Amino acid sequence: MILSSHQLGVAAPSDRPPSSESDEALSARLRDLSLVELDALTAGLASAEAQVVIATFADDVADALHEARARVTALRQAIAGPDPLNILDLQPRQRASDAGQAGAVRVYDRLVAQAQAARALSRLADLASGLVGKLFEADRRR
Repeated sequence: MILSSHQLGVAAPSDRPPSSESDEALSARLRDLSLVELDALTAGLASAEAQVVIATFADDVADALHEARARVTALRQAIAGPDPLNILDLQPRQRASDAGQAGAVRVYDRLVAQAQAARALSRLADLASGLVGKLFEADRRR
């Protein structure tokens, strides 16, 4: 009998809300991998050993970039959606009502969430962009 994570009551990775902790861990991984210099990594190794190390590095970089890609896609979805500032299209008396006050809180929360997602997306995209060249270089040397 196979139990899925849903049957056990554990959220699957795609069901989890955005996490700044997981973004930090991914950012650190991308940053660390971007610091690796293949020449330094393979210095003193025989050709066959160097090939294994380069292939392992390339696989690790590709895996990190796959993870970044999935997270960037999720962040784009968090940014998308209806325009929170569509309240500007309401009449002033509607915005001044009690329902309008509750709407102001929702608009504020949505704008803050969009800003946080945009910052996270920017950081991950910037880090991933610096790592793509490393993947191409490692693939050329395989």
